[in-house]
Amino acid sequence: MEIIASTSLRNKYNEISKKCKETDEPIFLTKNGEGDLVLMSIEAFEKKERFLKLKEELLLAEYQRLNGVKTYSLDEVEEELGM
Repeated sequence: MEIIASTSLRNKYNEISKKCKETDEPIFLTKNGEGDLVLMSIEAFEKKERFLKLKEELLLAEYQRLNGVKTYSLDEVEEELGM
């Protein structure tokens, strides 16, 4: 985890941008010594969003399963698809 002062963003933008893209990790910015923002590449952000969406869908499926919603075995699905 990297933490830098927000003034570094203005002075070292290209270096910070490159580091975000190369490491795929967020950089935490501080302002007046306190946490202020998190900076990450668009690719890392989109990857995190896809992961969170998948996790949400899996949690919903598990919730439905636990509450008695009909589930299907792989064999049943393959049969339905004519495989």
